[in-house]
Amino acid sequence: MITKLGYVSALTVRPSWAIDVYRNKTIDPRKVAADLHVNLLLTGAYLKDGDDLRITLQLVDVKANSILWRDAIQVKYDKLLTVQDRVAQEVIDGLALQLSPAEAKRINADKPANTKAYEYYLRGVDLYSLSEFGNAVDMLEKSIALEPGYAPAWANLGRAYTTNASLQFGGQKQYAKARAAYERAIALDPGLVEAQVYLANLLTDTGSAEQAVPLLREALRTDPKNAEAHWELGYAYRFGGMLEESVAEGEEARRLDPEVKINSSALNSYLYLGEYDKFLQSLPATNAVYTLFYRGLAEFYLNHVPQAENYFDRAYQLDPALLPSPIGKAMSETLKHHASGATELLRQTETRIDEQGVRDPEVIYKLAQAYAVNGDGAAGLRVLRQSIEGGFFCYPYFAKDRLLNNLRAQPGFEPLMEEAQRRHDQFRARFSK
Repeated sequence: MITKLGYVSALTVRPSWAIDVYRNKTIDPRKVAADLHVNLLLTGAYLKDGDDLRITLQLVDVKANSILWRDAIQVKYDKLLTVQDRVAQEVIDGLALQLSPAEAKRINADKPANTKAYEYYLRGVDLYSLSEFGNAVDMLEKSIALEPGYAPAWANLGRAYTTNASLQFGGQKQYAKARAAYERAIALDPGLVEAQVYLANLLTDTGSAEQAVPLLREALRTDPKNAEAHWELGYAYRFGGMLEESVAEGEEARRLDPEVKINSSALNSYLYLGEYDKFLQSLPATNAVYTLFYRGLAEFYLNHVPQAENYFDRAYQLDPALLPSPIGKAMSETLKHHASGATELLRQTETRIDEQGVRDPEVIYKLAQAYAVNGDGAAGLRVLRQSIEGGFFCYPYFAKDRLLNNLRAQPGFEPLMEEAQRRHDQFRARFSK
């Protein structure tokens, strides 16, 4: 339902992860609506008896304290796919919404004929929202094995592959699988905005932000209220050093969806602009590894050493295998004057990146920073070159980043900065409005 109604421009629909906290709980509709910044709630429950399902639903106008409509649907399990069409139409009719021809087409887009394939698809999307990326891949691969013509399953499978490649050392093979999955999704459904947005994220991660921007601008022409497309456009802008524009896109994404949680939800451009308090305020109130790492990095810049150490250490304790964790732990070891321990962690991490073909140049830049603050200028310069050549050329940040200070006297540093500035200038000239 979230995917289906998300195509209606008159509605702003919250993503699936935002409602996970309310599962199997008695809710206070007013509180939930306030938490999610919405006026209407679609609620439902079901009972399953053998192959029979009884589904009860209601659409509530929270401000008016009234039920706009309610329904009870009796359906066989193998006909479950018909329910979403019926409910979507009742929502549209109940709110007297007028759909454009494009919206009507998206609402009535083909679904997989195989009920089990659709169940696997829904489970895969759900597992991804819970950050269980490996399990999400398993479910989505099962879905396409049963129904290879369903474009959204291919798009979401590509997203799961991309995340595995960038954050869990899946590397080059996972990137290739992701690219193939996105291309299959777009071939099956050229208008599928999700596939365009996810492909753009892959392009940015793998050094082609210049290709990602036009793709995202095209997606936003189709769906101007797509929060994720705005977020990814801000992501691509920051790789190219358009930091103010990046912040504007990130904030627009959060205006459209105040609870937006895309990738790490870290609005890094605030960090790169030196607006550390704004950056910390922008981080979600979670203890996810990525969030802890970035809290530690911001506190490091603010010279709050004990706090930085604490966040870096906690991230590493939670998941030492996730790519930012050993980088943050190495920074913590440096702050504790354990240079040899930091060096060992950084070399192990660099070896894994090289062996697996991890290509996210922004994360690789963090590795260069960690080498630099640990005093290893040669290694820091080597990895910095890999980051810039890999497509992270955020020159305005590089020019003033004090974490690179130990590299600035290294032979070869200035030519690297000149290359970053050249590519940044070309990017800005091409994409500035």
